Amino acid sequence: MNAGSKADTKRQSKFPSLMADPIAAISFADPHADPYGHMGLVRNPDGSVTRQFEHPKTPVSSYDGSPILLVKDVPINQSKNTGVRIFLPKEALESFPGRKLPLLIYFHSGGFVILSVATTGFDDFHRALATEVPFVVVSIEHRLAPEHRLPAAYEDCLEALHWIKNSQDEWLEKYADLSNSFLMGSSSGGNIAYHVGLSASSCVDDLKPLNIKGLILHQAFFGGNKRTESELRALNDTFIPPCVTDVLWELSLPVGADRDHEFSNPVLSIKPGQFDQIKALGWKILMAGYENDALFDRQFEIAKMLEGEGVPVVTNFVEGGYHGIDMFESTKTKVLCEVVKEFIISFVTTA
Repeated sequence: MNAGSKADTKRQSKFPSLMADPIAAISFADPHADPYGHMGLVRNPDGSVTRQFEHPKTPVSSYDGSPILLVKDVPINQSKNTGVRIFLPKEALESFPGRKLPLLIYFHSGGFVILSVATTGFDDFHRALATEVPFVVVSIEHRLAPEHRLPAAYEDCLEALHWIKNSQDEWLEKYADLSNSFLMGSSSGGNIAYHVGLSASSCVDDLKPLNIKGLILHQAFFGGNKRTESELRALNDTFIPPCVTDVLWELSLPVGADRDHEFSNPVLSIKPGQFDQIKALGWKILMAGYENDALFDRQFEIAKMLEGEGVPVVTNFVEGGYHGIDMFESTKTKVLCEVVKEFIISFVTTA
């Protein structure tokens, strides 16, 4: 387990130094008094929600003239309003045709309920992943709950994998090495990477030439009915306390399901041979997180479960921190990119 800075434990309430960041500014109400309002939602009597706030989005045109990055949006399924945002480092153009870059298929955070690939608060994170590692990054736009409850997001993201393998997109054909691909997700996106990864491992022949080599679960969002110690420590958190994650699960899980459902708490639903294909394929799983994250114990439990099932797992759990720190603090983003880079390189050195 890696040691992190003790300063990480001193996060200030409401992130006053980060209020210029749209993600940090979404706290409209006291989460303990109104967890829905905290996320810019109003719960209606019939269980639906009204979205009171459109989280700021960055148009691709804002990247025009960037010296390091090209960005574009491509639709996948217009009936579902799904698509991808592709981030292409300009160094890929410089190395063409001699070398293609690894492909990172990324699933964004937002608790399955809010945010999108275009959310302004994700700009620096996408940029860093594309240019620091570097990767061709394909960030997936999926449908949101509660209008489209799970497994809708999983289905959309699996559909995106099939779109990528069939794609005649020029950037992917010329600059992305589909044989060297990874699935990565942050928070709820980490949950998606886990479940979609399991599904993808059972249909690898159908996905060729897309060849997934590993999964990266970054501060992954899992849950359960019984509170863990890390959740109990976070009861008074002002950003994402358990009362907020409870609401996210209430809105995103199938109607009538509780937090011990397999989408939320997969440790309770392990089936014999469930990970045999992942092991046979030689996939590895990187799990990254922080001990002060309310979700830490869930992530640690998943890592231990995977190890117990014989799945190769690399853990990078750091002291201190908080949920979303790698999105909010550029120094932490850079460190995470180095961790991801080492993980990618390990596949080359062990091949």
